[in-house]
Amino acid sequence: MLIGVILANVWIVLSTEEKNYYTIGNIPSNDVGLVLGTSKAIHGGKENMFFRYRMEAAARLYKEGKIKFLILSGNHDSVFYNEPNDMKKALMSLGVPENVMTLDFAGFRTYDSIIRCKEVFNQSKFTIISQPTHNARALFLADQLGIDAVAFAAQDVPSGYKTYLREYFARPKAILDVYFLDRSKYASKKGIDVKEDKR
Repeated sequence: MLIGVILANVWIVLSTEEKNYYTIGNIPSNDVGLVLGTSKAIHGGKENMFFRYRMEAAARLYKEGKIKFLILSGNHDSVFYNEPNDMKKALMSLGVPENVMTLDFAGFRTYDSIIRCKEVFNQSKFTIISQPTHNARALFLADQLGIDAVAFAAQDVPSGYKTYLREYFARPKAILDVYFLDRSKYASKKGIDVKEDKR
């Protein structure tokens, strides 16, 4: 099992590294950027730096003309927790106009966000925005689902070791999702009754 986990990580990282961009100047332009959700705060109400850096990266891409529109995909499982709306507010504070943002409230997992961007929002070519370790898994999923995607690496958080450990074990699950679990119909239909704020 340990060897399988290691091989899954090596496969996903090596197969996506050429599409994971770290500088604005080198990344190709796309009409749409997909911002992957995370909570704006961690335990105790402390600011989540993964969230902050991800929003700053998305705003930079928009202001530099590398993307024209943003899909904000995240979890909205209660009236008290709404990642897409938190992302919208943060991006507006960074100067991104509200009318270029579309909210996807059913991005419960990275797989859901990727497949819904294709099947619900009709996008087959877009830029993924998250931290580099997360981008690798998202790019792998996009590639396996026939999506032409690149990713922009938001600033990393050196102290986020728990997040990196979780990502290490999430990568084998991504392989299971695309090769052994037919989740595409579930992911694309899930959240149909959830209001999608498309402006």
